[in-house]
Amino acid sequence: MNILSIQSHVAYGHVGNSAAVFPLQRLGHDVWPIHTVQFSNHTGYGEWRGPVFDGDMIHAIVEGIEARGVFSECDGVLSGYMGDADIGRAIIDTVAKVRVANPAARYCCDPVIGDVGRGIFVRPGIPEFMKDCAIPVADIVTPNQFELEYLTGRTVTTLREAIAAAEALIAVGPRIVLVTSLLTEETPANCLDVLAVSPEARFRLRTPRLGISVNGAGDAIAALFFARFLGESSLSEALSLAASSIYCILHRTQEAGSREILLIESQDEIVHPREDFRCEAV
Repeated sequence: MNILSIQSHVAYGHVGNSAAVFPLQRLGHDVWPIHTVQFSNHTGYGEWRGPVFDGDMIHAIVEGIEARGVFSECDGVLSGYMGDADIGRAIIDTVAKVRVANPAARYCCDPVIGDVGRGIFVRPGIPEFMKDCAIPVADIVTPNQFELEYLTGRTVTTLREAIAAAEALIAVGPRIVLVTSLLTEETPANCLDVLAVSPEARFRLRTPRLGISVNGAGDAIAALFFARFLGESSLSEALSLAASSIYCILHRTQEAGSREILLIESQDEIVHPREDFRCEAV
């Protein structure tokens, strides 16, 4: 498959395209990366260097790819951290162009807005753009729990509320919602849930909760889930494969005491995770 991935990039570490491109390639897919920012490292370090690109630059690169006449071969568009709302508009324009060339192409939007404990950490205008413009045109969205609550205006404390919020997003346009990290009243203290919802089915997957918090895990699981689903896996199988891979990668990262997610060292977990977590219908 060919996947156009438009999101941030860092030289050191793994977030954005630096967390998505290699896993997709390791699964055997060709990736056409376009970077929305070029930073030295992720912003969690408190300081970084590098520019945020603008919408015109994204348009220019997209036009160059389009001129090669290959959009008909593009199976999916993946977007993550946008930098600013102008870049978001360029991404939506790109999705429209790809869909004209290949109506079967799918758009997966990782609506990077914020997280529990940190709140909103993107530039002004991006949260509103995600809610009003990106989500309605996406086929798949992959919010974390904080982003699910923001995008729906709902408080999520129970599994029932999480499902209802995901269904509210589906009513806006997407066919699938993947909640990448979920802690509800039903989640045991030593566990973490991942939830996948479509109009036809709802699945929850539970893994042990690791004592680690690293940047890039959400970017990686969005890419893995998208690729697994595009590869004709069922919703439940795509969830199980993607979540199992991320858990095993994070477990190795924790064992190594690394501040950066160890994607390269754990690359075999991308294809054949050593632990196989199964999901349950809810």
